[in-house]
Amino acid sequence: MSNSLYRVSTANQYDIALRNIGQRQTSLSNLQENLTSGKRVVRPSDDPVAAAQAERALTRLSRNETDLRALDMQRNTMALAESTLGQTADAMQAFRELVVSAGNGTHTQTERDAIVQQLVGLRDQILSYANRKDANGLPLFQALGSAQTPFPGTAASVSFAGLPGQHASGNTQIAKVLDGDAAWMSVPTGNGVFEVSIGAGNTGKAWADLGQVTDPSALSGRNYSITFSVVGGVTTYDVIDTSPPPAPALPPLPTGVPYTSPATIAFHGLSLQITGAPNNTDSFAVTPSQPSNVFEVLENAIGTIRDAGNPDGSTDFGSLTHGITRGLTEIDSAMNRLQASRGLAGDLLNRADRIEGELDTRAVQLEDDRSRAEDLDMIKGISDFQNQQVGYEAALKSYAQVQQLSLFKFI
Repeated sequence: MSNSLYRVSTANQYDIALRNIGQRQTSLSNLQENLTSGKRVVRPSDDPVAAAQAERALTRLSRNETDLRALDMQRNTMALAESTLGQTADAMQAFRELVVSAGNGTHTQTERDAIVQQLVGLRDQILSYANRKDANGLPLFQALGSAQTPFPGTAASVSFAGLPGQHASGNTQIAKVLDGDAAWMSVPTGNGVFEVSIGAGNTGKAWADLGQVTDPSALSGRNYSITFSVVGGVTTYDVIDTSPPPAPALPPLPTGVPYTSPATIAFHGLSLQITGAPNNTDSFAVTPSQPSNVFEVLENAIGTIRDAGNPDGSTDFGSLTHGITRGLTEIDSAMNRLQASRGLAGDLLNRADRIEGELDTRAVQLEDDRSRAEDLDMIKGISDFQNQQVGYEAALKSYAQVQQLSLFKFI
């Protein structure tokens, strides 16, 4: 057995001990920094891959928070639009009830004029709802873009000053405004297929209902006039095609038909009922339904009630009944359009809730990704710190003891 003898100088021994103590001190300091920050990766050099993963997760978290803030703003605006449509529905219902009340045969024109004043106030209130803006001063019903006042003009001649259309919703956002053209402007007149109007020069006391479609395939979409003749106390009517030629090949129209109130008049796939006593040359026009708007519908109803009085103080019940019947149907159509827009607003609010839930779930997942990449396992961190601390203390004690070992102390 051979023995190898190595000579280690005292200075070299001290340098090695000091270097080991310094390394342990650095490790202990790093572990202390990890514990105080709660992170395993304090700087990118600690773990470049984990640092990159954490940075990507933080970037996506920031983007997720931005989407949530934008969604919250869009939801608040849409909630205001939905609330506005709800207030409009209440005002429209109050307007309808007053129109029904105005048709009461016991009312005088003075009483109807008082009703007209209430109707005008409700009409102006509804117009203000249509032009309502959000907290940022943007119209709630500006569609794809409009002026600051999307519905300019007076109630008698309102137009939509914008680009019709509905903004699309995405995976992280909803439309923040509604299509004002679809909500307020697209109201069909009459029964939605055709409308019946009293002739301007009528002097009799007759009125018509809104009519109905009996055979959709037979509808021609042309204009007609129902003209009455009274000769020798006998009343007859003729149905005349008033559209410009050429006329398509259609079944012949009724002519010289005796009239007895109420009479159901049917031709070319439609029918209507006329009631009352028409005078000679009185007429009713039957024309295809045309697009109207909420404000025109309200104005027509107001005009019917306001103009029902004759100069002699009597009431033209024929025009009043016809106008109110038509007005109520068109008001119902307008309310249906507004209700459809309110339904769309409610659907968008539900969608916003679902998107918020998805964004919240994504935020939790991204936070988990970030935590796994850079956060410290506190139990393991404390254990490592304590072990390193014990090793550091042992290094200090051993150095202190070895430092006392010198040959000079025994000479």
